[in-house]
Amino acid sequence: MRMRLASWTGGAVLACAFGLGGGEVFAGNQKEEALSDSVRLALANAIADARPPRPVFRTDAARARYQAWLDAMSGRLVKRLPDAQTRTEFLETVWYESTRAGLDPGLVLGLIQVESAYRKYAISIAGARGYMQVMPFWTKVIGDGDRRRLFHMQTNLRYGCAILRMYIDMERGDLYLALGRYNGSRGKPKYPNAVLAAWKNWEFKHGI
Repeated sequence: MRMRLASWTGGAVLACAFGLGGGEVFAGNQKEEALSDSVRLALANAIADARPPRPVFRTDAARARYQAWLDAMSGRLVKRLPDAQTRTEFLETVWYESTRAGLDPGLVLGLIQVESAYRKYAISIAGARGYMQVMPFWTKVIGDGDRRRLFHMQTNLRYGCAILRMYIDMERGDLYLALGRYNGSRGKPKYPNAVLAAWKNWEFKHGI
């Protein structure tokens, strides 16, 4: 059964513009898409928003749930990122950028597991860079053209989450096809299945 995700409620401009575990690592190879001007602008605006990853909570319960998530994920990631400060900053940014794009943080962690095995400076044969293996052409399409910034943690996660959200919207919520697009292998099962399996490593239920 294919998984479907709801539209990006935190990014209605982009949605409306369309109108429509740690084993093998898969190198990212997104294809350059023919984007409408409105979509390109929406993506560019999302990337340009350089606010730091500082979550704001409306209730104490929401804050407590976030802290429980952070503690649980930190424990699971300690072997991959042994430095406590690096691990905390990474998880804070993953949570901020994924929820900002209307994505489950566990999905993003699973994708990173498959794409780069949590290596900040990973480079694929195709030239994709960083944690989420973003292709450098995106910096010209929706960014400032500086491909070196793809090795900056928040910038890489911002690009990756925005691009994945775009593909999900393009595929009308079909996560299987969207993940295929992200990897440049739309319609082939190997990569989507790997990410969906990795996602299970990062599932979170409060209190577990």
